[in-house]
Amino acid sequence: MAHDIQHYMRPGTLQLTALPPLSLYIHLPWCLRKCPYCDFNSHELHVRDQAPGGGLPEQHYIDALVADLESALPLVWGRTAHSIFIGGGTPSLFSPQAIETLLSAVRARLRLEADCEITLEANPGTFEKDRFRAFRAAGVTRLSVGGQSFNDRHLKTLGRVHDRAQALAAVQEAAEAFDTFNLDIMYALPGQTMEELDQDLDTALALKPPHISIYHLTIEPNTYFAKFPPVVPEDDTAYAMLDRITELTTQAGMQRYEISAYAQPGHGCFHNTNYWQFGDYLGIGAGAHTKLSFAHRVVRQVRWREPRMYMEKALAGQAVTQDEEVKRAELPFEYMLNALRLREGFMLQDFMARTGLPLSSIAAGLAEAESKGLITQHMGRVVPTERGFDFLSDLQALFLPG
Repeated sequence: MAHDIQHYMRPGTLQLTALPPLSLYIHLPWCLRKCPYCDFNSHELHVRDQAPGGGLPEQHYIDALVADLESALPLVWGRTAHSIFIGGGTPSLFSPQAIETLLSAVRARLRLEADCEITLEANPGTFEKDRFRAFRAAGVTRLSVGGQSFNDRHLKTLGRVHDRAQALAAVQEAAEAFDTFNLDIMYALPGQTMEELDQDLDTALALKPPHISIYHLTIEPNTYFAKFPPVVPEDDTAYAMLDRITELTTQAGMQRYEISAYAQPGHGCFHNTNYWQFGDYLGIGAGAHTKLSFAHRVVRQVRWREPRMYMEKALAGQAVTQDEEVKRAELPFEYMLNALRLREGFMLQDFMARTGLPLSSIAAGLAEAESKGLITQHMGRVVPTERGFDFLSDLQALFLPG
């Protein structure tokens, strides 16, 4: 249950001198098919969720999103949104008209930065590909294409509904329709060899995407792969694959500005960077997460997860199912979990501004990290070393509450 604004504004132990940038995340939960590695809140469209006459309940879900946003507005009153990210699920299953309706409703209620970055996640597939230009016309400024691989055998293993030809066509369409876009690639796939990784990267880089997100396949709990684990490359091979990725992307003029993100100059993703810099985000939609700062506290919320339940609750003004303050002792780890993913690290003054905590709260962790060669400190900036990047979870763990 969400609290009202007076509850958040009361005195507390933190002192935040200014509020960070605000982003809006919108979750569209449906997929054609649940991928075996996916632990996101995505759902195959059941008959009970369908609109009268069949298909996605687009208008009903958008009505719920708008009601959710309206209920949350007092918490972000007067603030400007710098970016919007429409994620899923497979948001590109929604029609361009539905996306335009949604963005118009958001614009009518929330002040957007003039050059607000608006990203939509899209999956390849012949029936969707022709929609990309229409999404651009609907107000989307950036597409994120979930290609994952250009190898038909690997795509099949990953449970993707597209093939190599459709992935290629989708990226080419995105390049023609958008000034900037992202391509998602995964590595350390079941049975993947170094040669196959090279082929995937060569294909990806030849398409000249301005931004690539490259993720190590991880076996997450509560997924099909967790129940039936595939044989994936050994850790040594996976490290060698990562070295190869860094080498080839560098040759292509891309900078690794975050642990999994590579971009041409000027094409970093503002929305994700705001997450990593411990910015604020309002999340609306089924299962969406929110993190908001106030003068004396940082608050997290979660929306109802199951789409039908979410729509019912949101329309009744009760979209939030969890609402809690981040404990003071947990803030250093929460901040480091994000900021240490960035190649350029963070400024100590930003840590104080975003958490409302003094530097003494992280002094011991920083000293240990530096003694282990995981970070360097210079002129008030903390930067992960190559070793720190390679052993990121060890580095982040130094800031866990005692």
